[in-house]
Amino acid sequence: MKNSRKLLETSKSFELKKLIEYSKDSIVSRTIAERKTGTLTVFAFDKGQGLSEHSAPFDAIVQVIDGTGEFIIGGKPVKAISGQILIMPAKIPHAVRAVKKFKMLLIMIRSENI
Repeated sequence: MKNSRKLLETSKSFELKKLIEYSKDSIVSRTIAERKTGTLTVFAFDKGQGLSEHSAPFDAIVQVIDGTGEFIIGGKPVKAISGQILIMPAKIPHAVRAVKKFKMLLIMIRSENI
């Protein structure tokens, strides 16, 4: 996975899906905001790419900003398309797979509950 840590300027607007580009047979990520309380990271998944099952100590909020992704949360598949949002609960195993090329914004808030 390719990762860029160029954070966004404050007090300026951006088009979310233009902050990251697809790369053939790859997953690309870019952290756009990082604080001790949480992070915002945009991802671009080429078709067929994915992240293997893992869990996080905090809830993870995903907003799909382009394409279609499949999320396996606690063993159950959840498909999400552009414009949809979902919450992956803390400590529950989850995985991500690109049904079609897709981009998402991952919001991690480091607290017990959102």
